Amino acid sequence: MISFGPVPSRRLGKSLGINNIIRPKVCSYSCVYCQVGQTRNPTLTRQLFFTPEQIFRETESHLGKLSPGDRPDYLTFVSNGEPTLDINLGRSIDMLRSLDVPIAVITNSSMLSDPEVRSELSRADWVSLKVDAADANTWQEVNRPVEGLAFDTLLEGVMLFAGQYKGKLRTETLLCKGINDSQENLRGVAAIITAMKAGKAYISVPIRPPAEKGIMPPGVETVNIAWQIFREAGINTELLTGFEGVDTGFTGNIYEDILNITAVHPLREDSLRELLMKNGADFSIVESLLSQRLIKRTFYEGHKFYLRDFQVK
Repeated sequence: MISFGPVPSRRLGKSLGINNIIRPKVCSYSCVYCQVGQTRNPTLTRQLFFTPEQIFRETESHLGKLSPGDRPDYLTFVSNGEPTLDINLGRSIDMLRSLDVPIAVITNSSMLSDPEVRSELSRADWVSLKVDAADANTWQEVNRPVEGLAFDTLLEGVMLFAGQYKGKLRTETLLCKGINDSQENLRGVAAIITAMKAGKAYISVPIRPPAEKGIMPPGVETVNIAWQIFREAGINTELLTGFEGVDTGFTGNIYEDILNITAVHPLREDSLRELLMKNGADFSIVESLLSQRLIKRTFYEGHKFYLRDFQVK
């Protein structure tokens, strides 16, 4: 099956996935945290997987079977591997435009040194670029790039694409405990994202079985520091911790409000108390959530913050 869903996505609303690489994983990376597993076919060579006509026909048929209420907000290229390795990505995007649904691509950024890839990717309405590391050693350790790919070349391609892209540019940084969660790396990643002028950055953690044993999410305290570092750099930042809560703000359900907000960004205690007051609730709600290990208290520069407790149980 080429298309699947739609599935709920905090980043994209209702997303109809398009897997344009269905065969044993073909990728330019073999990230230690990848939920798809280790890369069986590492490559930097673009290939033919499905024809654009095949992708269009299946996606059109899939859309035709959905009820009006399930119509997706985006058609999203999210593949069993790296979607830009598909030599027909640009033609597929062009054909799918007639379906009148915005198009998104989630890429690991590795192929952006290729002008053709940059041109094809620029046709999408929304693009997310992976930025896990700020230096070559950390990049090698966390992303395990295929031989022949250099960090400086990768970074140059990212900046060239960011400079020419007119759509919605996003970044995603996935943090692994003891690998790329140091403050030095985080500040370097924040500097890269700032230079890219991305509209929003997402910070995520491993929430599913990773490709490599022993890969763990960092502690809540570390994720809070990461969010603070990005925020201090002027970056619009959101956490992706794998929880279903999407709506944030005052809804009248204090339990859901706290869980949804703290899944997206750290909630400072003064803001939390204001939210409790709006709901006519007392602090016992917070203590209950803490005791259930649904949220966790942490500190940053003298202030208390609360986050969803996303540690793998």
